[in-house]
Amino acid sequence: MSSADFTALPVVDISALREESGPERAAAVAELGRAARDTGFLYVSGHGVDPALFERLLRATRDFFARPVEEKMRCWIGNSSNHRGYVPEGEEVFAGGTPDRKEAFDLSLELPDRDNPLTGPNQWPATAGFREAVTAWYDAVFALGRTLFGGFAEALGLERDAFTPYLTRPTSQLRLIHYPYDPTAEDRPGIGAHTDYECFTLLRPTAPGLEVMNGSGQWIDAPPLGDCFVVNTGDLLELWTNGEFAATSHRVRKVAEERYSFPLFCTVDYDTRIAPLPAFTGPGRPARAGVVAGEHLYAQTVQTFGYLRERLAAGEIALPDGALALSSFGQEARHTPVVPSP
Repeated sequence: MSSADFTALPVVDISALREESGPERAAAVAELGRAARDTGFLYVSGHGVDPALFERLLRATRDFFARPVEEKMRCWIGNSSNHRGYVPEGEEVFAGGTPDRKEAFDLSLELPDRDNPLTGPNQWPATAGFREAVTAWYDAVFALGRTLFGGFAEALGLERDAFTPYLTRPTSQLRLIHYPYDPTAEDRPGIGAHTDYECFTLLRPTAPGLEVMNGSGQWIDAPPLGDCFVVNTGDLLELWTNGEFAATSHRVRKVAEERYSFPLFCTVDYDTRIAPLPAFTGPGRPARAGVVAGEHLYAQTVQTFGYLRERLAAGEIALPDGALALSSFGQEARHTPVVPSP
C-alpha cells in the first residue's frame, strides 16, 4: 500500500517498544516506520496509558466546557503572554479561511520562566480537579511521546536516543477540544484542513469526524478505534527526514454529534534547528531549507489565531524571519494553492 492509495489507517502494537531489545521490539519499530512512510497516520495499541486517566480527563473537560462562557473567558488565551488558556469558538482560522466550529483549552509543559513566546506557566481555571486531571494525562502521554521518539529514531536508522538532546524543554502542547452538538450541522469543516506543525501528534478522540488526505488527494475517515491513540507525523519530521516521513493533511468534518478531542503535539525544544539529515539527501534528493522548531510553530500559530493576527497587524509582534505560509507541508500543499503569509 502506497501513500497514494491508502483507504484505511494501519494499527501498530507498540508494547514491545518498552523492551530494551529483541525481535519483538525490532518488529514494532519496522511496523512503525512502514506506517509513517506509507500513510503518515496510524493507530497505536499497547501504549500502556491507564484508561482511568482518560476517563478522569474527560470528566474534567466536560465540566469545564459546560460552564458559562464568561467563566471560561477568565482564562482566555489572549490574556496570556505564551499562548496558554481558553480558545473560544471562531478564534482559529486555518488556511482554508473558515472559522473553526469548536472551543478549546491549550496548555503545555509547566515552566516557571518564559524565555521565548511559547514557554512559561499555564493559565488554569478555578474548576475543582481540572488541573490535577489534565496534568496527570499530560505527564502520561508526554512519557509515551518520548517512547515514540525512540521508536521513530530507530525506524529511521538512527540511534534510539537521537532526539533525546532536543527534549529538555519542549513546547509540546496539549489541546482539550470540544465540538458542540449541532443538530442542524451540514457536512462542513469543524477544523480546517492542515498539517500539524510539530514532530508528531498523539490523539484521543471520543467520536468520528477526523479525515485524512491520502496521496491522491482523497479524504479517508479515521474514526476512534477502541483504546488506541491516533498518531500522525508532522511538519518537523517531514523536514528532518527530507520527506521520508511526510506530514499528512487532515481535518474534522461531520460534527453533528458532540465530540471531544485530545491531541498532544509532540515536539522538541524551541531553539532546535531542523534541517534534513544527511542520510535523506543526495543526488536527485536536494535538501529542503531548514527552520528553527519553535519559530516554525510560533509563526504557524500567529497566522492561525485571531488575537495573534490582530497583534501582528498592530505591530505588537512580528513573524520570525523566513516564516512559512500555512499549509506548506503535507499532501494538501501538493493539491491546493498555499495561502501566503501576511
